[in-house]
Parts: sequence; structure tokens; C-alpha cells
Amino acid sequence: MKKGIGSYPRVRIEGGGRAVVSQAGGVLLVETVRKAGLDTAISAALAPWRKPRAVHDPGKVLLDVALAVAVGGGCLADVGMLRAEPAVFGPVASDPTVSRLIDTLAASGEKALGAIRAARAEARSRVWKLAGAGAPDGGGSVTVGLDGVLVLAHSEKEDAAPTWKRTYGHHPLMGFVDHGPGGTGEPVAALLRPGNAGSNTAADHITAARLALAQLPKEYRRGRRTLIRTDSAGGTHAFVAWLAQRGRWLSYSVGMTVTEQVHQHVLKVPASAWTPAVETGGQVRDGAWVAELTGDVLHGWPKGMRLIVRKGRPHPGAQLRIADADGMRLTCFATNTTSLPIAELELRHRLRARAEDRIRAARATGLRNLPLHRTAQNRIWLEIVQIALDLLVWMPMLALTGKARLWEPRRLRLRLFTAAGQLVTTSRRRILRLARHWPWTHVITDALERLALLPNPG
Repeated sequence: MKKGIGSYPRVRIEGGGRAVVSQAGGVLLVETVRKAGLDTAISAALAPWRKPRAVHDPGKVLLDVALAVAVGGGCLADVGMLRAEPAVFGPVASDPTVSRLIDTLAASGEKALGAIRAARAEARSRVWKLAGAGAPDGGGSVTVGLDGVLVLAHSEKEDAAPTWKRTYGHHPLMGFVDHGPGGTGEPVAALLRPGNAGSNTAADHITAARLALAQLPKEYRRGRRTLIRTDSAGGTHAFVAWLAQRGRWLSYSVGMTVTEQVHQHVLKVPASAWTPAVETGGQVRDGAWVAELTGDVLHGWPKGMRLIVRKGRPHPGAQLRIADADGMRLTCFATNTTSLPIAELELRHRLRARAEDRIRAARATGLRNLPLHRTAQNRIWLEIVQIALDLLVWMPMLALTGKARLWEPRRLRLRLFTAAGQLVTTSRRRILRLARHWPWTHVITDALERLALLPNPG
């Protein structure tokens, strides 16, 4: 009897397999596209860019690239993963056709971007209605977080420049709708900027906020039910004034810089005015207190703005700043919400950190770098990345339950999308049989059943 060599069994490899489907779990994303009506919406939006004798629909081509990015692709050529499985993903355009479409859309500039964004907004409104109480607006309000992202460039690309972190690349400003603790979050804005773009540029924040609001259902594009949340980069007079402008009436929670004036006011706050900070479960947060500042520190800011400051013990090893006081780390933010205690307002603002989770997911979904050379092309790429992220959020929201609802892109790919399948043709039907021994096959089949129960568009 021969002894085996090594820890793993040796198998003979042949390349002649038939009816084997790779990335079979990607059918979840295909069904999500169908139920969201995104395929028809984007095909209609990009119809002006379809040539009379074209074989491939521009909307389908763009969606194919987004699907490839969603299942792990990082460049246009990765659409070849889908091209190899026409039974699941349909006919997929060749690499030259994909490249020509990107160039054509890039040359159209804002017209093409506006068409893509309008299709996304239409599909988003439908998905939120399908999700019901599980949608981001299930509680009657919507929270949009704005944050900057550093995207490194390892080669000469248009508008790549040194960043404030001494790296080289671009500095897009993105917006995400927060789904709360029971979900993740979906992108609603991506403004491509050079690497040396300022963090607290009011014009960029206003543009990003406009893009984000245009992605929301119409009832949330103005009014107090929509909260715009940013870090201190958004703490400028112009941006806060824009948020509070008459007729817009948005709620806001904007980080502010601790200036010398703010520092002096903090020193005058009596001990009795400090309220313990709280955690998400309502427990008191150890070593942190909040207070509201009033008086001339608010002069020059929009009427109704409240300035709330938080002091807390710094983490072990952290160095205090000049603006800190009495050994406490100081942070502050502005808001126009009057219906909540200041401890809850501070907790709501602190949850802005969830935007970092969304940025991590974006980096894992095509935003690790920008694969194209020209800025106009990379603007189209950013829209593709957002479509991919939309699908990675909408699918769990509509079809997954329990802990699977919170899975991030890497886990979705590893457990669901990479599942292998076998295509069986019987009579007039084609059946995709997933591997019985795969640990998460039941998650895929249950999710597909839930999607099948949803009404079709139109």
C-alpha cells in the first residue's frame, strides 16, 4: 500500500468539463437586478448611446461590468468571468466593445452620468418599497453620511496628486445611506476629486449632498426627516448655511473644529452642566460627558444651530492636543435637531463612524484603485462601483435574514457567489443545480425563493 505524500489528496486535473458553472451564486445578483427593475431602467436611460446596428445594449454592457465588480472584479477585463457563463449572465460584450462604451459615455460627460444616476434612483425607490420595514426609511427618516476616501494611484493618471496623508492618488468625496444597526449602507454620491483636494471644501460638500439627495425618493429630498451627517470637514459656514437654507429644511449633524473660542467656552462650562455620554444600548459611556455651548460662540452661524461638545478621557498612549482641556480630549459638532437630549444627539453623531465600514466595503468593490487613465473615464468607473455596491446591499436587504443580512462583500463572495453549480437541461427547462455539500447552499436557495416571491417591475 502506497503512502500519500503531503496533507491533501492528489487528483488528476482535466480541462474538458461540461455544464459546470463557476460563480453560480452570482445568480442572486442577477435576480436582484431583475426585481429592482435596474436592467430596464438603465437600458432606457442609455438608449441614446445605442448605435442603430449595435448588437449589445449599452445598459446591459454597463450592468455586466458592475456585476463583475460585485463578484470580485477590479477592472473592465474582469467581465470575462461573466462572458464564460452565458447560461446565467446572458450574452456579454467583448472587451473592445466594453472599452468603446466607456469611452463614449466618458465623452458625453454629465449627460451620461445624469442618465446612469437617474436609473439608479428609479431602481432605489422601487427596492425600498419592496423592502418595506427593512428599508433605510423604515423608521420614517433617512441618514446620509458624507466622507472622503483616499484612492491610491500607482501610475500616472489624470488628476492624480499628492494627498494629505503623503500618498499619491485621488480624493473622492462619497455619500452613503446608513441602514442602521440591522443593515449596512448603500452609496448615493461619489464626487471624483484630485488627490490634493481640500477636506473641508464647502462647494464639494454641497455638490456631494445634492447628488445624494437626488438618489433618495422624492419625499426625502427636503425636510427634517433627512439627516446629513459629516465629520469636521463639513463644518464650514457655507455648507451649514446651505443645509439650513429656507425651503430645504434638512436636518444636519456636522463635526466642528475646536477653535480657541470654543476652547475658552468649554473652560467656563460648570460641572453641573455636563451630562454623561451614552452607548447604543442606553448604558452610560464610561469617561465621557457632553454639554451644549451657547452665547457668542454661535454668532455668524445659521439660526437654530446648536453646538454640542464632548469631553472624554483619551485612550492610553494618545497625545493630547493644544485644544484639549484638563487632560480631556475635546470634540464638538453642530446640529439643528431640538427633539432629542444632547446625549442621544452625541451618540447619533458618533455613529457617523459607520461610514468607515462602507468605505471599507467600497475599497473591496472596485475602489482600491481607479483602473482607467482619464478622469472622465474614472467618473464612469465610480458609477459602476456604486451600482455594484447597490446590488451588494439590495440583495441582502431583500433576500437574506439573520446574521447573513450583515455580511460584507468579501464574505458574500466567499460563501455565496463562488458556489459551483451544474447546468442541467430537461425538456424546455434549464436548471442550475448548486453543490449539495456546499455549507451555504441553503442560504442561496432560500434567498432565491424570497426574491421569487417579490412582484416583478411594471
